[in-house]
Amino acid sequence: MNTAKLFLPWPDKALSPNARGHWASLHRAKRKAKSDAFFAVKEAGIGKIEADRLTVRYSFYPPSHRTYDLDNLVASMKAAADGIALAIGVDDSKWDLAISPRGPVERNGMVKVELEWAP
Repeated sequence: MNTAKLFLPWPDKALSPNARGHWASLHRAKRKAKSDAFFAVKEAGIGKIEADRLTVRYSFYPPSHRTYDLDNLVASMKAAADGIALAIGVDDSKWDLAISPRGPVERNGMVKVELEWAP
């Protein structure tokens, strides 16, 4: 089993399904999240992955003690998932998504993404 790990910034609040912001703000946030994820994959040294299925595990490290709705956090990661999929060459429709328990509070927050696949 091959594995890889990368760290992404905390999702912008504009990406939350409950946000009711201007469409242009949402577009900017999506574009930035996708780009950040794409380059995080490259910085982690992860190239194209030859796999039919991929397990992707998100671990959320929130920026505060505030409670966050887990399904909204996962939905907020959609643009980042697109960036990861573009960088590794495995469409997110072929992902098995797993959510790890939330981590401790981290300054500015972050999301740890772990990839696991069979060679």
